[in-house]
Amino acid sequence: MTHKLGLLRGGLMLAMLGLSAPALANDEVEKRAADPNQWASPGRDNALTRHSTLADINTDNVGKLQMVWSQSTGALRGHEGQPLFIDDVGGKPMLFFVSGCPNMAQCNIAQGLDLSDPDNPKQIWNYVKTTDRDESAVPRACCDTVNRGPAFANGKLYYGTLDGFLIALDAATGKEVWVVKHAWPEKGETSTSAPLIADNLVILGFGGDEFAARGRVTAYNLEDGKKVWECHSTGSDKDVCLTPETNKANPHYGTAGKDLGIHTHVGEEWKIGGGAAWAWFSYDPELKIVYYSTGNPGLWSPAYRCSKKTHEECNTGEFDNKWSMTIFARKVETGEAVWAYQMTPFDQWDYDGVNENILVNDLDVDGKKVKALVHFDRNGFVYVMDRTNGDLLRAHKYVTTDWAEKVDLKTGRPVKVREHSPLERGRNVSACPSAMGGKDQQPCSVDPKEPNKFYCPTNNWCMELEPQERTHTQQGTVYVFANVYMYPEKPGTTGKVKKFDVVTGKADWEIPDPYPNWGGTMVTDGGLVFYGSLGGDFRAVDRKDGKVLWSRKLASGIIANPITYKVGGKQYVSVLAGIGGWIGVPVTAGLDLNDKFGAIGATAMTKAANLDKIPQAGTLFTFRVYE
Repeated sequence: MTHKLGLLRGGLMLAMLGLSAPALANDEVEKRAADPNQWASPGRDNALTRHSTLADINTDNVGKLQMVWSQSTGALRGHEGQPLFIDDVGGKPMLFFVSGCPNMAQCNIAQGLDLSDPDNPKQIWNYVKTTDRDESAVPRACCDTVNRGPAFANGKLYYGTLDGFLIALDAATGKEVWVVKHAWPEKGETSTSAPLIADNLVILGFGGDEFAARGRVTAYNLEDGKKVWECHSTGSDKDVCLTPETNKANPHYGTAGKDLGIHTHVGEEWKIGGGAAWAWFSYDPELKIVYYSTGNPGLWSPAYRCSKKTHEECNTGEFDNKWSMTIFARKVETGEAVWAYQMTPFDQWDYDGVNENILVNDLDVDGKKVKALVHFDRNGFVYVMDRTNGDLLRAHKYVTTDWAEKVDLKTGRPVKVREHSPLERGRNVSACPSAMGGKDQQPCSVDPKEPNKFYCPTNNWCMELEPQERTHTQQGTVYVFANVYMYPEKPGTTGKVKKFDVVTGKADWEIPDPYPNWGGTMVTDGGLVFYGSLGGDFRAVDRKDGKVLWSRKLASGIIANPITYKVGGKQYVSVLAGIGGWIGVPVTAGLDLNDKFGAIGATAMTKAANLDKIPQAGTLFTFRVYE
């Protein structure tokens, strides 16, 4: 924080002298996001809309879409991210992507492709870190050795590695500019998320809740990698970066002065209390607020996280296990929390809260235009919030959800159902959705011109969960202690893509799929929604009615997010294939599918969906229309 305050004082001095402050990297991010020909950020923009105004590929000609080239990623699995396309890197249009990490020799390979001849790309560099690697990160990655892609600013490519390095490369040459150690696998920490570029910072979290990690998010200076601020998800108010102003509009969410990040945990459980931020980050440059969400409080056997005996006593708020399962809104300059809302207090299901927070403007809620934040959570509810102050405006079920009757909009708390709430060790409980959620990290998309309509991949599974005895409290060691069996809600349908109205809580249409939808969606002004399934089917559908207009079988299951861009006068669509993620672990790790509890329930789902018939093949595929 000291470093950032120095920058602020420096900017004030420049203003007093009549000089202008240095340009912010975020200005570049916003400028590139306004250019439809580029896809320069993970979500195309920092609002994470995954929307493109390009319309050369549209409902009339998408049937002529053909693959034009493909490129190996150098690794078979774990591609949960997306490429980036930048139109002017050292005078060249370039596309960048990063592989998963099946082993250290193939761990997070970055590639830079010259698209000067867009139908015939030329790799001009590739990079993989070869020194100081930590092979223990691979078996400590939950769940699977995935990567969600890089970020770009100031001529540099930024990305995290599974074993905890944050790397800045010269995007034109692939040469290292700086490397910092960000996460430590021996503490259960592995880095899989895409960084966020906000102002002159690169911001990153890590995963590890199932390995007793203690979550935190760190902001680094873009130019030299020096730490600017760091905020934890558990611990004292100071560690969590709470201030007397935090939750000023909604004090019932929890305020500073009580160290809730310590006292809502049992004893010193907060030190291994989870709350890792391992997925997506968004940013509002006008409000100068960064948004992200935190994961589960680690231990899946919830009785250890409450010192009382009954379901009712554990759900009074005394043992909420803050600030896990929380949407944080933080000031970009300092990390101070503007507001923090906990979606699943005293989590009993592993409804990891890390899914993306999409920012839309002028959302009409009860006759008022709102600067909104929309979050489709694993717990089966979609939350609509006023992102300026954290007001909860809507909380609709978007998949079958029986663990809670509803979310009380006045208190913000879910009304839990005892029948579906595991607590006692050895008591088997059924619940929908499963721990993989109504939606896992696979992101939705939205056209900002239609801010209430979201295009979302969903999971349609339930589970039986039976908490077990805890045998250790060691960080860096598997820390779950529950038997989990997952099964399709409806035989033959394990995934859906739906167009969902977040104000009314109703779906306009949905597309059922025998395979899970573990990849994200992209919506375009060509009237199309693109997405892929774990069966390897890459599709374009009519965004009006959900009719599938085009589909191609790719080399492996798709857990990644499509992008589109324009170069050489032609629009292209690219997507990574390579089965993996939590749902793909039984395939990539060769697990016994007869063990229905394997991979915390994933083996049963793999068997039910026939995912063991999907080959591994990490490949980037690119398409365009041939007239």
